[in-house]
Amino acid sequence: MSRIIIYQLLPRLFGNSNANCIPNGTIEQNGCGKFNDITTKALRAIRNLGATHVWYTGVIEHTTRSTYTKHGISTDHPAIVKGEAGSPYAIKDYYDNDPDLAVNVAKRREEFKALVERTHKAGMKVIMDFIPNHVARHYDSDNTPEGTYPFGEFDDKNAFFVGHNNFYYLGDYSYGCNLDAKDCAEEEYCESPLRATGNDCFGTPSRNDWYDTVKLNYGIDYRTGNRQFSPVPNTWVKMLKILRYWAAQGVDGFRCDMVEMTPVEFWAWAVPKIKDQFPGIIFIGEIYQPHIYRSFIKEGCFDYLYDKVGLYDTLRGVMNGQTSANDISYTLQSTADIRNNMLTFLENHDEQRIASDFFAADAKRALAALIVSTTIDKQPFMLYAGQELGERGMDKEGYSGVDGRTTIFDYWSVDTLRRWKGDGNYTGEELTDEEKKLQTFYSRLLNLCNSDEALREGFFYGLQYANPYNEMYDSNHIFSYLRGTDKELLLIATNFSDSDKECEISIPEEALAFYGITGKEKKQKATELLTGKAFELMLSSNEKLRINIPANNGVILKFNI
Repeated sequence: MSRIIIYQLLPRLFGNSNANCIPNGTIEQNGCGKFNDITTKALRAIRNLGATHVWYTGVIEHTTRSTYTKHGISTDHPAIVKGEAGSPYAIKDYYDNDPDLAVNVAKRREEFKALVERTHKAGMKVIMDFIPNHVARHYDSDNTPEGTYPFGEFDDKNAFFVGHNNFYYLGDYSYGCNLDAKDCAEEEYCESPLRATGNDCFGTPSRNDWYDTVKLNYGIDYRTGNRQFSPVPNTWVKMLKILRYWAAQGVDGFRCDMVEMTPVEFWAWAVPKIKDQFPGIIFIGEIYQPHIYRSFIKEGCFDYLYDKVGLYDTLRGVMNGQTSANDISYTLQSTADIRNNMLTFLENHDEQRIASDFFAADAKRALAALIVSTTIDKQPFMLYAGQELGERGMDKEGYSGVDGRTTIFDYWSVDTLRRWKGDGNYTGEELTDEEKKLQTFYSRLLNLCNSDEALREGFFYGLQYANPYNEMYDSNHIFSYLRGTDKELLLIATNFSDSDKECEISIPEEALAFYGITGKEKKQKATELLTGKAFELMLSSNEKLRINIPANNGVILKFNI
């Protein structure tokens, strides 16, 4: 079974070749990437990086300031749209594709289906977002299947909570003045009765709230705490139909947004139904509360959960000198029983770019963290388009301003991706030498995750406990461990400091015995998998193994046993 390596991209950004975008530019001014821009050559290049899955972010129709009335799509009030392009998480029609992404808007669903087919032919699977917690404040579906009623159609709008309602109604609360300052001169947006926002604001929303969204009712009365799941809430039924619709389009998995804001009982009810009908489909949950991880895996039937609060936060802290590499061990221990269900990453659309001034300022400083994220066990790994090129995320695109992230709200073009694409052949001729070197490192490491047996199938054994801090093992910056099968053993050592480290690593007898290695107290031939260099090293519990680990990087030494 292969390891899952996910490449996340926003089609809106990925295919946009306009090198002269302006802040807050319209689609006419800045352009927009299309489904058709993700060509067979582009997909082949992504596959060559080592990706097994592509997460297409923002493919469902959402609110926007662009106009598509001639295609039967209603316009959105600008005060409830974030940025010019709008948030991919303010879903306007669950059953339709984003018209921005189509060359022929009337054929937008066909163009998406063709992209799914191209991705499959390129040897990869397709993941898309499922946003269960909220919809756009202006939800207006023109593609809802026959027999399915729009959200809120039969709601009792005079009540905060009714079991069959789709929304929560707030009575006399008002939306207030336009929340986007640039629209203050325009007609004020009004909504009566006001509905709760997606981030559980049960009153007048501020600009820091998810004011462009409306929370869906899954049967929980947030004023009393009562949970009413029988009869099955109407929202549950609607969302199951949406999952079935997209699974039938050939989608292989769903990245489910903010699952902790919806009851695990819904997932326990819905996910098995989808898996029974579409065997092999996967569910990935965005979640930030470790105490409910196991509930969403065991009861909610999720395959994988975001390892953000644990491993991501710890690695970022080690990289920035805020915590010790020893803390990685404690973090891994906290999820040891569900380790292979945790999706690791160093970037995504919510997090700041590694190379941004808000994080590490240099993409190379993350290579040690990258090695740990990809090689600690058999769990999936995700990278964000441009991460492998050192994209900095320091553009002033519009709505978000300069925040170290690549915008999801604006029409924009990503410099490194544009130069990687070049004339459409993805040769990378326009990339700098440093960018090419970084991309090569990512490609080699990510491909190793599936080509090397120990990284694909091997068991993890931590060595930090056997190597307390000393002059020859700086455990505040060095993190080491083993991965192995009955055929090969890998010693992986990473260095989170800004200088090369000559260190000595103790491998206890019980660690070698764990892999069935006994009575081999002699020098062994080893290959460093990232560079291809050959070594002769003592593999023994009686003698420390001495190696040099480059700054902000690591070594993966392979011993045949």
